[in-house]
Amino acid sequence: MTKLLQGITYAAFYLMSLLPYKALYALSDVFYAVVYRVARYRLKVVRRNLATSFPDKSPEELKSIERGFYRWLCDYFVETVKLMTVKRAELLRHVEFRGTEAIEDSFDRGQACAGILGHYGNWEMLSATGLAFTRHTEAVVGLIYHPLRSKIFDRLFIKLRQSMGGVCVPKQDILRYLVSFRKQGLMNIFGYIADQAPKYQNIHLWLPFMGHDTPVFTGAERLMRKMGNTVFYIDVERPSRGRYVYTFKPMTADPASLPEYEITRRFFAMLEQSIRRDPAIYLWSHDRWKRTREEFERDYEIDHGHVVRKHEDRER
Repeated sequence: MTKLLQGITYAAFYLMSLLPYKALYALSDVFYAVVYRVARYRLKVVRRNLATSFPDKSPEELKSIERGFYRWLCDYFVETVKLMTVKRAELLRHVEFRGTEAIEDSFDRGQACAGILGHYGNWEMLSATGLAFTRHTEAVVGLIYHPLRSKIFDRLFIKLRQSMGGVCVPKQDILRYLVSFRKQGLMNIFGYIADQAPKYQNIHLWLPFMGHDTPVFTGAERLMRKMGNTVFYIDVERPSRGRYVYTFKPMTADPASLPEYEITRRFFAMLEQSIRRDPAIYLWSHDRWKRTREEFERDYEIDHGHVVRKHEDRER
């Protein structure tokens, strides 16, 4: 039964991906009506996140961002499906990569790179970054991902993400891959989406972000420091529907020289600037502020660098 469902799902996505962009965006408009107007997908979460992130905006302004978010979310879906069959030349009419010369300069020095980004714009299209390289066309463009619970969609999204030459690596295996590439002398840049909501046991740092006291992951920074990567912030702009500009902005070529957590602090400050510039294309449907410092300090403590429960019998 699983194989049958996988086959049906794959066939449906494949056929959809064959549609031209104009037809896909018309389909996205239909999805928008269903997802936003009918299903009201995670609408309470979206409204709460927007209201608390933009307390100075009027109800009309918040409503406009809300509608824009759902339109972009449906566009994100059809744009991602399109990756299954889109020709590289056609994709490059929709995406532009800026700052890749600095990445290749780092490769020239024998230094691998890391790109840090948020759930902002269509992050899936970054799998095509390698198409912009001119001197290091063999370099690996890596995508770190969290395996999905559904094996069907997990395999499907791996295929989508690797269709433009990217390499998908489960997050639990990333260090092994990075060490292997270093031993082989294979230049690479891996993208770290670093704005997820960590579990309480993984919280080592709280930062101000979009008006919230926000718990953040620091694992990406630890890996960058360990591997001595040149680090870039990946900024995203959407000048028009269906067109994205990805700019690789250098953060540091020597992460170990910076104070601990400085890369993480800079990243969230830069991400907030991007979001405030165009808030509709951020993933507002994710409940990233569901964990509070009050609950963390009540139930957890840090013991020799590890977060442990104060009372093991107390339920979260």
